[in-house]
Formats: sequence, C-alpha cells, structure tokens
Amino acid sequence: MLGECIKRIPNKQFVYFADNFNVPYGNYSEEKILILANKIFSEIQQYNPIAAVIACNTVTAVCIEYLRNKYSFPIIGIQPAIKPAAKNCRRCVVLATPATAHSTGICRLVERFGRGVTDVVACDKLAAYIENNVFDLNKEKIYDFLPDIKAESIVLGCTHYTYIKQIVKEKYGCSVFDGMCGTAERLCSVLNNIEECETDNIENESKLLKKTELYLPEVIFKGGDEWKNERVFKEVVMSK
Repeated sequence: MLGECIKRIPNKQFVYFADNFNVPYGNYSEEKILILANKIFSEIQQYNPIAAVIACNTVTAVCIEYLRNKYSFPIIGIQPAIKPAAKNCRRCVVLATPATAHSTGICRLVERFGRGVTDVVACDKLAAYIENNVFDLNKEKIYDFLPDIKAESIVLGCTHYTYIKQIVKEKYGCSVFDGMCGTAERLCSVLNNIEECETDNIENESKLLKKTELYLPEVIFKGGDEWKNERVFKEVVMSK
C-alpha cells in the first residue's frame, strides 16, 4: 500500500505506523481491533497529518466509521476490489481474514457490488504466516493455507495477501484483484481537494523531521519492528 501511494505522490512525506507485535488483526475480536487501531490513531493525530490511509482490510471493515467520527483529518480505508472482480464472471471469491470475512463492512460490499456471484472465504492463519515469513515465503506451505475452491476471479481481502498475489494466481488460474491501486488513487483525490495542501504539507514535514530519528527521504517508520518494516519497504515493496 505504501509503495502504491509513494509512486503516485512522490513529493510528499509519509509516516508509516506499524504494529508488527500485534498483527495480523484478523483473528481478534472487534473490541480488541478497535482498541489497537484507536491507540495507533491517537499517535498519528500528534503529527497533524493531511490525511491517513488504513492499510488493513480488517481495520477498515471493523472500525473505519468510528475512527472517522473521532478524528478530524480525512481517513481513507482499503477495501477489497469486489466491483471490478465480479463485473464479468460467474463466481468471484474474496479471500480474507476471519475478522474481515465476518464483518458487517465486507457484507455490505458484497451486497452492493458482488452481483450475487461473490462469496467470502476466511483463510485462518495465512496472514500470520506471511507476516512471520515475508522474506522467505514457501509456495507449498502457502498452498496449505489456501482453500480448495473454484473461481473465475479472486479478490485479496487482506493486505498481507498481496505478497503472495502471483502464488494465488498460479493456484487458481484466474485473475486476482486487490484494493491497492484504488486506495492510492483515492488518497490522490483527497489531497487534491484539500485547500492549501502544499503549504500545510511543508509545515507538517518540518514537524515530522524533528520528531524522529529513523527516516528515509520518502518515509518515516514508527512503531513495531522498524528495522523489519524498512527492509520490507526496500526489498519487497519498492522492488516491484
């Protein structure tokens, strides 16, 4: 997600808040997800951001409305790309974490854009495997986590799953969709509609650089395993 945003908006400074020590959120209760997300957003608020992007389908599905009501800055959530995936097929399947799969948010998306041909399947422990093995993913082990289904299109309903997009495509032999590009485009639109965006951003950048010791020219990494997040960004995300 971060890489897609930077590719479209390279002249802005980004702060990447991670929660490696708690993710993936997909097996938590809605109450715990809300507590964890609220804690991170209270830290984000201190940076006076122009906007924030939730790079987690579970957090988006479970508590984005709560976060939008509580915080004054624009919050963009990532959602599974159900609409384009279901457009011209007879069976579309969304692969998601248990929390996302059972959320009201994903049910609404399926009802609105699924055309009556879309199912949601929970992939227990897949996100955790990817998180713990992101630099050494094993295709055979990943196959064990993926359900035995037939589909004409697959939607990745978890941002962790984007790291195995090609493996998913090979297993099911069909088109695979995610919400990365759509979310990045939405961020561009929001920024373009904010008055005095450039002036506000310069002021924010000055504050950000004073508040951190670890940063790259484009990104500041905060929270979680900062070394791991920076390495993922350099080796996995920006290499694509």
